[in-house]
Amino acid sequence: MRIALCLLLALAASIVHAATKVEGVRIWPAPDHTRLVLDTAGKVEHNMFSLSSPSRLVIDLKNTTKRADFSKVDLSGSPINRIRSAPRNGNDLRVVLDLKTDIKPRSFVLEPNQQYGHRLVVDLIDESGTRLDKAASPTVTQNSAGKRDIIVVIDAGHGGEDPGAIGPRGTREKDVVLKMAKTLAELVNKQPGFTAKLTRTGDYYIGLRNRTILARKHNADLFVSVHADAFRTPQPSGASVFALSQRGATSETARWLAQSENRSDLIGGAGALSLEGRDEMLAGVLLDLSMTASINASLGVGSSVLGQLGSVAKLHKPGVEQAAFAVLKSPDIPSILVEAGFISNPKEEKNLSSAWYREKLAKAMMGGIHDYFRRSPPPGTLLAWQKENGKGKGRVGQYRIQRGDTLSGVARENQTTVSELMRFNGMNDDRVMVGQTIRIPSS
Repeated sequence: MRIALCLLLALAASIVHAATKVEGVRIWPAPDHTRLVLDTAGKVEHNMFSLSSPSRLVIDLKNTTKRADFSKVDLSGSPINRIRSAPRNGNDLRVVLDLKTDIKPRSFVLEPNQQYGHRLVVDLIDESGTRLDKAASPTVTQNSAGKRDIIVVIDAGHGGEDPGAIGPRGTREKDVVLKMAKTLAELVNKQPGFTAKLTRTGDYYIGLRNRTILARKHNADLFVSVHADAFRTPQPSGASVFALSQRGATSETARWLAQSENRSDLIGGAGALSLEGRDEMLAGVLLDLSMTASINASLGVGSSVLGQLGSVAKLHKPGVEQAAFAVLKSPDIPSILVEAGFISNPKEEKNLSSAWYREKLAKAMMGGIHDYFRRSPPPGTLLAWQKENGKGKGRVGQYRIQRGDTLSGVARENQTTVSELMRFNGMNDDRVMVGQTIRIPSS
């Protein structure tokens, strides 16, 4: 019995002391931080500390050895001059980052996912003032005549260490949506009266809250987050458009009121309204009004985009859906999330991998964005000036009825009345059929 117990204790000790290995290393430079990822064979315990003169970051990994070759890592675009390592205390590994400048470090471990195993992630945060894609000052596109551009901030989901969904053929969501976001930005910039800004321009990750912060820094009139959906089975397909749910709005209002640093943030984009100095009740009312207006505008532009997408691709749902996505929770900027299709569906994965299909979807999104702002241009914009001065007056638009449409909904989207649409189209009642084309008078 005693021999057996000793053998069990020895076996347990060997398991405890079996060193894990650092099997790979990756660097993801971003505008405001650089992410260092160490691939490990299992979970690791670690601690970090910084040294100055010269700047260094020391990472101690408990019970760990090294298999990866740190000398082969491309450090260009990062604050790291060199990565050194050496065994420490027999079973541990010390990794030293020789830095070009002081940084603020942050670390955490990640569990395995579809693409990677266990990882230790170290973020080297740049606090020198060049954060968040150099959007420290607002985007200014206004001229003296009050004909500023409409600012559309386009957000490619995921990025860097976060690949998003992965299709059956290995297509990564982060790659597909970045290409589509860039195509959409090109189309927006070609349209007179519009300017596009991208939250990310390369393969790196931006925190969800930071994406909405970027939109605010750019004084966005619209925030569009581009994604590709996925499901556990390959059957689901079709594009979707989401706006913020009322439940998500309620929780976001509470979060803003609870955080004192938000009190001086502008609500309304143009600086006409601030929470600074407001009492709790008034601040809550102002936020609620702003959030409600933002959701209504999001539903309006979302419906316009969904209608255009439905003319070039299959739709997953006939109407704009609502959910509590973090990137949609801006209380003062209309925000939509477009799921371009199911990357888990083999046919749609193939389509999303092709430039012609992504361009087709981007053109549809641009068409929906332009149609919405042509009907409801923000004050002080070129489109508002054109509408005020009658450019295009007397022209008649057309709209093809989609699933889920009602005549009252079409009237609301086009800033007219049901009776006016019925009179203009010679209709005896307000019933409409899918596929029916009705004429829209330009007011």
